[in-house]
This record gives sequence, structure tokens and C-alpha cells, in this order.
Amino acid sequence: MSETAGLTDEERNFFLAVNQAVLANPFSDARASADLKITGFLTDVSPGELIERVVSEVRQKIAGLEKSGRADLKKFSGKDREILTAAFLFEIFYFFLERFDQLILDQIHHGVKPLKVAFAAHVLEFFRKRGFDAAESMHYFSLCFQLRRAFYFIDRSLVGRSPCMKKLRENLWNNVFTCDLNLYNQYLWPRMEDFSTLILGETGTGKGAAAMAIGQSGYIPFDEKTGCFSESFTRACVALNLSQFPENLIESELFGHQKGAFTGAVDDHKGIFNRCIPYGSIFLDEIGEVSIPVQIKLLKVLEERRFSPVGSHREHRFEGRIIAATNRMTDAGGRLSGMRDDFFYRLCSDIIEVPPLCQRIGEDPGELDDLLAFTIEKITGGPSPGLLRMTRKIIADQVGKNYPWPGNVRELGQCVRRILLKRTYKGIFQKTGDASASGIMTDMENGSIDAKNLMKQYCRLLYGKYGTYGEVARRTGLDRRTVKKHIKDASDETASALRL
Repeated sequence: MSETAGLTDEERNFFLAVNQAVLANPFSDARASADLKITGFLTDVSPGELIERVVSEVRQKIAGLEKSGRADLKKFSGKDREILTAAFLFEIFYFFLERFDQLILDQIHHGVKPLKVAFAAHVLEFFRKRGFDAAESMHYFSLCFQLRRAFYFIDRSLVGRSPCMKKLRENLWNNVFTCDLNLYNQYLWPRMEDFSTLILGETGTGKGAAAMAIGQSGYIPFDEKTGCFSESFTRACVALNLSQFPENLIESELFGHQKGAFTGAVDDHKGIFNRCIPYGSIFLDEIGEVSIPVQIKLLKVLEERRFSPVGSHREHRFEGRIIAATNRMTDAGGRLSGMRDDFFYRLCSDIIEVPPLCQRIGEDPGELDDLLAFTIEKITGGPSPGLLRMTRKIIADQVGKNYPWPGNVRELGQCVRRILLKRTYKGIFQKTGDASASGIMTDMENGSIDAKNLMKQYCRLLYGKYGTYGEVARRTGLDRRTVKKHIKDASDETASALRL
């Protein structure tokens, strides 16, 4: 039996700060505060340099434990063991950080077949050296890879420095791990399929990117026998846009069908629920457009986790998580129009709102430059400061800083492409009613706008200028819900003309 050791008061206080850093949401102020505490409140460095200093401090402290023969969990019990579990997890996570990142990139390139993890034996040996048993080593290795994937996809898929985007990234992380990583690690990591998610946002805001960031960040266990994670995360989220299918085919796409179930069903067909892997998710886009009968069948899947293909009485079990999205917004009572209350309540374990582009730019004008740089790099394959300057100038000269971007980030992407093609972008209001002040005045003088559309366009104009529903409500004398509806309606009408 190993001799029991303990931490000194100074060591305990230091590793408690490390524990706080491990448990904190990396997109939150709490993580930044914990990092500052670990480094002795070092403030004159960049975020990247701060993390490097934190990692260095932790390694030095653990090296001190090694010198005294105490860098082993088996030598500790109680609170000290709990604190050091998090500290060793931090140490190992950052030691293999670059290799986790390379594994993510390699798996994206490789596709659906799980890759051999060349450094797996090294990771597992490191865990065992620190006193973790075999089962704990396997679990924490899987958790480390999940943590890194979640950060990778949330951070890189959702660009933006504005407060509302920072909050979105924080919310997405909590959706994957809850707001308490200890709770997730002790109880919930194998049970997240019961937590369905509803993503709300205007057309073109990036709801799909948010959904995929969640879907590709689920826990996937490592299989030591094969040397691979049990599934490729590239298969972990299966998407279906429900608005693409006529009513008579939606059930087949969702649940599958049996050969001969209807005219044209010449073979068996697996629906999206059958294609979802264990620990995976399905993303149902445009959930607000499905009929009541389909909602009832989806409700059964949510409640009982069972479904039957069209034309079959055989029941199948669904083991994944449901993520749904709609561009409809909740009413004053918190409900979605056209959606059954019982379905809505069962669907929304979590509700995440993706902010419109005009709000993001209104909160921080620098967000536009971030998005332009991201889009240009995606199109051209690398950074291009010259193209960024040109694009920014054309936008400023031709649509102005108060342009409301009714098509949101989707429109911005096409704006950049049009500028690269033609060196011009005039916006999308020519055919749908100009939401600029001069455009609204012209429509009024011509008698070509009714009161309802006038209010919609005016709310949209104010929103583009001030960036918050509350400020628009204050200036118009309307309640916040009405303002939100007017802005959404105006956005949908203009976005439908984008043809993007």
C-alpha cells in the first residue's frame, strides 16, 4: 500500500487556481481570471503569451512534486487528490495539445474512417505515470480529445470579437459540457442524448455552423485495441434541411422507409435517425416548417427514443442527440408559432440565439474586419491585407457603415465574392425596398410603402444603427417583442431576394 502524501498550503492554493482554470468555460471571464491568478496577475502580455506562462507555471509546480516523489495520484486522498486530478489533466492536455490539433486536421482530411492515434500509447502511459488507473486513463484521454475538438470547432467556426459572439461561444461550450465540467465528468458525459437543443436566429446568421460545432464536439471513447477513437467525429453530426422536402417525403427522410411502402419506394431507405452514430447528433434545420403530424412523431422519438420506418412496424432505437434550428422567433409567451407546445418544450432543453450581423457590428465595428479577413482567407487560401483594404473601402463607399446586412453573414460572404468579381456591391434592397433613410423617404414620397412595411423598415434601419432591440424599442415606443418581429420579418423579406 502506497504511503499517503499531502500538499502544502502554498501548493494547495496554487493547484486550486489550476482546478478553477480546468473547470472554467474557456470562452468565459472566469477562465481569464483563473489564468491571471496562476501567473500572479500578469497583465502586460497577450492572451497567447498568458496561456504559455500558465502552462509553464503548472509544469514547474508539478516538477516540484516529482522531486519529492509526490507526482502520483495514488499517494493522495480526499480533496488533495481531487485538486491534483485536475492539475495532472491540465498538464497532460497541454503537453499533447499540438498533437491533438494535428489529429483533428488529419481526421478532417481523412474523412469517415477513424485514424490510428500514433501518440495514444504515450498519452496513456503519461496518465498511468501520474497515478490514473487504466479505465481512468482511457476516459480522460477521450475527454481531452473532446475538450480540444470543442474548442477548435467553436473558436474557428464562429469568428467575432463582439460581446454577443463571445456570449454565443460561451453558450455553445456550456451546451456541450454544461456550466459545470465536474458535473459533466461525473454524471452526464454518456447521457447527453437527453439534452436536445433549439437554435434560433435570422436567415444567414450561422445557425448551421453553431449546430455543427456542437455536433462534432461530442464525447467519443478511445478503443485501445484498435488504437483509434471508436468513431470519426466527421460522422458525428448528420444534417437535414427539412424545408428541402415535400410533406410526403419528410417522414421518409427522417425515419427511413421499407421497400414498397409507397409508390417509388423501390428499395429500403435509411432515414437520418438510422444514420446517426452512437454519441452522435442529428441537426434538423428549419424545424419550424414541419407539419403537426410530423411534430407528433418527432415528439415520440424525443420522449421514447424509438421510431419506425415508413411502412414498417419494427421499432428502432435512436441513441443520438437532437439539435434543431429555425429562423422563427419566440413570441411574448416564449412559444414558436406553428409549433405544438409539448413538442417545443421537449425540444428546448437549451435554447441558443445566434445574433444577426448588424447587432454584432453595432456592438463592435471591428467585427466587420474580422469577418472580411476570415472570408477572404477562406476564398483565396491565405491572408490578403490588400484585398481586405479594397473590400472594406468598397463596402464603406457603396453601402455605408449603417447598412443593416439583412442576409447576415451569408450575404457578407457573397458581398465579398461580388466585389472580387466586379469591384462593386450595392446591397440587396433595390428589389425589396431600401432600408436606408433615403430609401424609406423615397418610398414614402412615391406612396409605394404601406404602414406595416414602413414600420418594419424603420425598425430595421434603427437596429442597423444602434444594434440592440431595446434601443429600437425605446426610440419607437414599441415593446421589445414587436420590434424583434418587425426586424425579423424585414430580414426574411430582403434575404429571400438574395438568391445566395
